[in-house]
Amino acid sequence: MIRVGPAGYPPGSKDLADAVRKTGEKGLQALEVQFVRQVYLTEEAAKLANAVAAKKDIQLSAHAPYYISLNSQNQETVAKSRDWILRSARVAKAMGAWIIVIHCAAYSGNSSEAVTKKVMAEIAHCREVLDMEKNNVILGLETMGKKGQWGTIEEIHQVMSEVEGVQPVIDFAHMHARTNGSIKGKGDFQAIFDSYDRSPTKKMHCHFSGIEYTAAGEKNHLALDAKSPDYSFLADLLTDSDRDLSLICETTDPTADAVLMRRMLDGTVNNVN
Repeated sequence: MIRVGPAGYPPGSKDLADAVRKTGEKGLQALEVQFVRQVYLTEEAAKLANAVAAKKDIQLSAHAPYYISLNSQNQETVAKSRDWILRSARVAKAMGAWIIVIHCAAYSGNSSEAVTKKVMAEIAHCREVLDMEKNNVILGLETMGKKGQWGTIEEIHQVMSEVEGVQPVIDFAHMHARTNGSIKGKGDFQAIFDSYDRSPTKKMHCHFSGIEYTAAGEKNHLALDAKSPDYSFLADLLTDSDRDLSLICETTDPTADAVLMRRMLDGTVNNVN
């Protein structure tokens, strides 16, 4: 099943439970809760949202705070980063989310191999703690859009080879920006799926948006109609697909664009205007 939904609450939502209701009312099947700066959700609010999501068949996910830095030279920053991951996973479990999305690290002048080793050790530590707590929320390592950030799919696969309970989060816009606009057609999207399919995890979690980029990679997220990359090629590839995939819209208008993305998959709209 292909599930589509927004990153963040639909406009006018009073709280997470209301956001889940509004997501379902718009014909969407997924919602990603954004812990941008802090893990703000109480356990009570998380459990209430869990009940509504189960009733409405809305699949929840969560994005851990953006300022995680597992490669920092400051050990207090690394410890705080681990805490953010653990807190995100605990709240995610309470709200019934199956995966949390993590921005892991910047290279900060270090080699890919060195940073991968550091990320692997820190993610393994988090996974060990969560496993002891019987928390099976997946740690989703996001493919990153800036060339100075750790997070290619190859690097993520290296972590997965040593740590269970981890999988890639494919951000198509980030991959487009990092490779200087390489996603130009249906075959380019298929190549990304082929790369992902080398991993044993078959339930996919993905992000999509338009994106502006420079020689250094990602600059800004854009609306769907920017067609950078062009969603219509992905929609064509996924129509009638038997993949188990959630597709989170991260455009500048995520709820409205998620509705358009859903309608294109359903064939009620042919293209982005």
